[in-house]
Amino acid sequence: MGDESGPFAPIEGSGTAGPVMVIGGAEDKLRDKVILSRFASLAGGADGHVVVVSTASSLGDRASSTYRDLFRGLGIGEVTGLRPEEREQADDPAGVEAIRAATGVFLTGGNQSRLTQVVAGTKLADALFLARDRGTVVAGTSAGASALASHMVAYGRAGATPKNRMVHLSAGLGLLQEIVIDQHFEQRGRIGRLLALVAQSPSLLGIGIDEDTCAIVHADRTMHVIGRGAVTIVDGAHVRTDAYRGKGYRPLMVSGAILHSLPSGYWFDLRGRQLLAAPSDLEAEREASE
Repeated sequence: MGDESGPFAPIEGSGTAGPVMVIGGAEDKLRDKVILSRFASLAGGADGHVVVVSTASSLGDRASSTYRDLFRGLGIGEVTGLRPEEREQADDPAGVEAIRAATGVFLTGGNQSRLTQVVAGTKLADALFLARDRGTVVAGTSAGASALASHMVAYGRAGATPKNRMVHLSAGLGLLQEIVIDQHFEQRGRIGRLLALVAQSPSLLGIGIDEDTCAIVHADRTMHVIGRGAVTIVDGAHVRTDAYRGKGYRPLMVSGAILHSLPSGYWFDLRGRQLLAAPSDLEAEREASE
């Protein structure tokens, strides 16, 4: 499925990198808790130590408390809240040590620009990369999901038609390279801006995630979908567009983009940009190899 280079190249010297869980927001917290239960399981259950980073949230420590109660209810042995609000705090050795000891890290929703402006390029961000590399599961919901990618929606407008100036990019934390993630995707009508993003930056793979839906990206660059909705992938590798001539807020011509819509159970190769085997076949193959 292609060479070993590319946006999801294997981590140098390690085949044990942890999964990255990208959640579209509004994940079920009351009933089956499918997504949060999967995170708790990957984080080690009773032997796990989860760090909740709530910098993005406007709710302050209440966001950390909410997830602390949820993860303890799901059997996690230890849960720590972390909320740096200034870049100096994100360089605090205590926070770095908490991430170093974690088996799972969870980034809450809120404002992704606040999160990246505080954390990106700090010792805490370095600790996140090192944690992922040694096998820690890293998850983000809503704003926390968008921030996990190399490129991030800073702000934008909803709508089905791609238009000039409808969306603006900034740098994310970069745990997932050369992609851009949009959340609350179906619920807030964001297909137009994802098409506009890919038209303007065709090297990026656009990933839109519905609410209560999660894309789990593994170290081998395969992606597995779980949850109630779907993950939409826009591949612009062969796109034709007039985006470079865009003026004002006029509609853009976008032709030749490849669109995938994947509900729960499906797997996708992010390196080769192609659908993998049927869910039952691939699950059986993975279980047989474990």
